Amino acid sequence: MAPRPDADSDSSPSIDSGDPRSKDPVVLPAYSTMDLVQQDRDEEDEDEKDPWDLPELKDSGPGWSDLDTKGKVMRVLSAILKFCILLGLLYMFVCSLDVLSSAFQLVGGKAAGDIFQDSAILSNPVAGLVIGVLVTVLVQSSSTSSSIVVSMVSSGLLDVQSAVPVIMGANIGTSVTNTIVAMMQAGDRNEFRRAFAGATVHDFFNWLSVLVLLPLEVATGVLYKLTKLMIDSFNIQGGDNAPDLLNVITDPLTSSIIELDKSVISLIATGDTAARNMSLIKSWCKTSKNTTRWNETVLACPVGGICWQEGNMTWTQNNFTEVTNLERCSHIFANTSLPDLAVGLILLAMSLFVLCSCLILIVKLLNSMLKGQVAVVIKKVLNTDFPFPFGWVTGYIAMLVGAGMTFIVQSSSVFTSAITPLVGIGVISLERAYPLTLGSNIGTTTTAILAAMAAPGETLANSLQIALCHFFFNIMGIMLWYPIPFTRIPIRLARALGNHTAKYRWFAALYLFLCFLVFPLSVFGLSLAGWQVLAGVGVPFVVLVLFIIIVNLMQSRCPRFLPGFLRTWDFLPRPLHSMKPWDRVVTSAFGFCRRRCCCCCKRCKCCRGDDQEVGGDDGMSGKMKALEGRDNPALSRDEEEGPRQKGTEL
Repeated sequence: MAPRPDADSDSSPSIDSGDPRSKDPVVLPAYSTMDLVQQDRDEEDEDEKDPWDLPELKDSGPGWSDLDTKGKVMRVLSAILKFCILLGLLYMFVCSLDVLSSAFQLVGGKAAGDIFQDSAILSNPVAGLVIGVLVTVLVQSSSTSSSIVVSMVSSGLLDVQSAVPVIMGANIGTSVTNTIVAMMQAGDRNEFRRAFAGATVHDFFNWLSVLVLLPLEVATGVLYKLTKLMIDSFNIQGGDNAPDLLNVITDPLTSSIIELDKSVISLIATGDTAARNMSLIKSWCKTSKNTTRWNETVLACPVGGICWQEGNMTWTQNNFTEVTNLERCSHIFANTSLPDLAVGLILLAMSLFVLCSCLILIVKLLNSMLKGQVAVVIKKVLNTDFPFPFGWVTGYIAMLVGAGMTFIVQSSSVFTSAITPLVGIGVISLERAYPLTLGSNIGTTTTAILAAMAAPGETLANSLQIALCHFFFNIMGIMLWYPIPFTRIPIRLARALGNHTAKYRWFAALYLFLCFLVFPLSVFGLSLAGWQVLAGVGVPFVVLVLFIIIVNLMQSRCPRFLPGFLRTWDFLPRPLHSMKPWDRVVTSAFGFCRRRCCCCCKRCKCCRGDDQEVGGDDGMSGKMKALEGRDNPALSRDEEEGPRQKGTEL
């Protein structure tokens, strides 16, 4: 410990004047050497700590053995209350996802039907892929987009082979929900790093699987032929609907808010012009249908119609269905006169607010619950592998868990969105979240298979074949990117993107905008101009991307084989190889918005500016006060006599 100077001594020189014998000397604060050494060690540990290591959720309260009977009872009751609140928040979280899907369908459902209507474009595999992505992003449900495809196939507007790329695109589009959820954890840098990586590992798996399997499907038709063989080999009978497990719990709340008639989107996609004037909001929940059929002669058999020849005449069967409304719906918007777009925007804002609020509260609540021994047990259960030589089995068990949980909640978006905040706070590692996500992909396809089994007889084969294509697409993707640890490229890519977005957090919104909107729309626009234009623009772009990837790999591993100017990207303008110039632009833009849009808050801060400056100039920071000697009697004298010039700190 440094020697304590005497407050009444004149040994300390004054800084205010040149007289070494000043009557009011300034005493420098004393610091503990051990505290300074410990501070340096803590800073070194923070620098050396891997941000991907799961954080230690330490219990700051007293231990169980240190509590008396009343304290133990209060802790148990507090834990039960927190658990009940957590279940309520999870319920609201799932319901908000359901309402969010309905809002997206109201806003973009008819546009999705229009996109599907041009079956000539769907014959292009690349265009079909991006249409599947766009439609699933618009309606926020891969099952809805898959049902539209089934309707088009059943009506003869689209064949199964052309529908396979659309199903691949639907598999990509369904991963946008958990990416949006991950952006809600942008407040803490390390939590955001882990959460965004846990969400985008799903994106990278889907995109990499498509890059391999789409060309393979176009060249060989392996998915179509495999599923066709299975459909022809088995005598498949129609069954019951897929069991509604979670919907039984959530429907009472979501149905009281909004109910949609999803058949309108399918009617628009199949070319029904009358459906354009129909509202997606369901007004009558109980109706009665009376169908009248008659035969008439036609010049040419209509598409999808039942026709036969009698002599020189062609007959077809027509029908007319009269719908009688019996009972009105009881949801909030049943009697509204607002258009679908206005209702969709209202629900979108409401569901996003509830979603964000529930997610923030869930993360806070989990942080308070997962402490001490509870956190140790949960981490061991979720992240520990089986002992050697059965460690490889752990990932496949996690896949079964993910598939089972997705089957229960009937939605891969709900399951992956639920585990994303757990990855962010460090309860589940990225390596364990990856097989859980892959299992979720399998679980959502089994639900689709059961739903297809309940289809009518005329659409059973097509519905089941499309569902099986979705199933085997995910199975082949898992075989490509999981069994061998070296091939788990999505984990490495998600980790790199997580590091990037933690450094530049605005890049997460840019990634979401580019990956799920700009890129699919660009490819869709080029496909409208014809495959020649698409190939003329797409092939050079793909070659450029491959060249950049190869050069980056060679720069990091074998730069000696590259020409001198290609060993770094410094020959390019700085904005083309660094994010820092863009970061300065974005930061300054947000700063300008804060200065211009928050004038009242700024003026309030300016009013307090003088007082804060006085306290800030003469006061010591909290970090340095912790290092000062608490037993220095001169400190109280300095504070009483008023502000003085601060001595040189160690």
